[in-house]
Formats: sequence, C-alpha cells, structure tokens
Amino acid sequence: MEKNPISPQGLVRLQHELHHLKTVERPTIIQAVATAREDGDLKENAEYHAAREKHSFIEGRIKELVDKISRAEVIDPATISGTRVAFGARVTMVNADTEEEIKYRILGADETDPRNGIIGIASPVARALLGKEAGDEVKIRTPGGERTYEVVAIEYS
Repeated sequence: MEKNPISPQGLVRLQHELHHLKTVERPTIIQAVATAREDGDLKENAEYHAAREKHSFIEGRIKELVDKISRAEVIDPATISGTRVAFGARVTMVNADTEEEIKYRILGADETDPRNGIIGIASPVARALLGKEAGDEVKIRTPGGERTYEVVAIEYS
C-alpha cells in the first residue's frame, strides 16, 4: 500500500471534508432520493436520476477520502530542517534566462494549489527539485520546453 504524504493541515482538511460528507451531504441526498422516489414512475423521473447520480458521487468521494486518510503519512514541515529540498520545503528559484523569481512549496498531492505556489511532491517540478541545495541548477521540462533554474533559497516552516 502506497503512503500518501500530507501535512497536518492537509490531513485536517481531508478529515473535515469526510465529516461534512458523512454528516451533512449524505443524509441530505438520501432524503432527496427518497422524496424523488415517492413521485412515481422512476424511468422518467429526472429528479430521482439526478439525486441518485449525486448520491453515487458522494459515496465515491467518501470512499476516496477514507482511502487517502488511511494511507496518510503525516509529515510536519515545521519539524524538518536542512539544506536540501524535501517535503514541506519552500523553494525560491530564479529562471536562468529571464531572471524571473519563482517560489514553490512542496506538499502532498491532495494539497496542491498552483495558483498559490503549492505543488504536489509527485509533480514533475517537485521531482526535479528534490534533493537540490541552494546554488544548484535544475532543468525542468515544461510544455513550453526545457527551462533552467537556479535554486536560490530553501526554507522550512
């Protein structure tokens, strides 16, 4: 069974979503299915089919969350220190060609938020950065071609 690296905050978010689905969404949709079922002919009952589809989606998401939580390997970035890029690192890089500065934080796959600079540990960029130190050059293959960056700083918090 493959572990799912995640920060403590990421685990709490998954647990809250699971709790919400089980205690709010599931009972609501079960009631909606029952109400739609009472409306008669199920073959032509669009409300019933929509409610069943949503119920199926909720049950699938609950199973997915239970699996992810059971495989969670909680890693607290605040307890990590060092000079090499690893899980939880905040990495500052500079594009060797354009001098553009880019910052990324490497967290678990369920915590990614590219708009806010959070990338998953299994992403191509994170894999290229893992183990690098400040001053190292890293080549990252992007849809626009291969780009070279210099790692400027690595922080853990």
